[in-house]
Amino acid sequence: MHRWKPLAAMLPPLSAAAATLAQAPTAPPPGPIAMDRVETRGDGRLTVVSPAFAAGGPIPRRYTKYDDNVSPPLAWRGAPARTQAYALIVDDPDGRIKPVTHWLVWNIATPGLPEGVAIGPETPPPVAARQGTTTMRVVGFSGPHPPIGDLPHHYHFQVFALDTTLSAPAGADREAVLAQMKGHVLARGELVGVFGQTAPPTP
Repeated sequence: MHRWKPLAAMLPPLSAAAATLAQAPTAPPPGPIAMDRVETRGDGRLTVVSPAFAAGGPIPRRYTKYDDNVSPPLAWRGAPARTQAYALIVDDPDGRIKPVTHWLVWNIATPGLPEGVAIGPETPPPVAARQGTTTMRVVGFSGPHPPIGDLPHHYHFQVFALDTTLSAPAGADREAVLAQMKGHVLARGELVGVFGQTAPPTP
């Protein structure tokens, strides 16, 4: 009687390199930045600028975790008259986690933020807004810190004009804030800066 061999026995063995490749972990699929989420759809456009860096330009080291790790100054214009508050979300889509969220601020009353917004759930005047928990588990700004040798990462400073304030408690995460923003975005815009660390920082 003819006996069929198991399929695995009929296949040639994997080479060591191929076996290693088959077992290698793969990077997670890209996750959309806040601007690309359905919760942030809105018709109006905001212009977002900073005196610290130009659109598409390098972010100075002062604003990264390789240096002082202070938040950069930002300003925006173009909000509709019905705007009640602003929200800011800073995402890096180039990290191992996609995206890495570096800053969450909402219920901002003014069309801009000064340099060096204090870390903590409730920001003191003149900002007087709420801050959320970043991917790094920091409540407040957590500056760029790409791995040494990576190609420059892109940091999206995304601003949303809202027709209401949000009830999300201070310290809330990105998903909670996005869920409350749904249906309330009047206008939006972003400023993208880049940063890369090519060599270990000097002491």
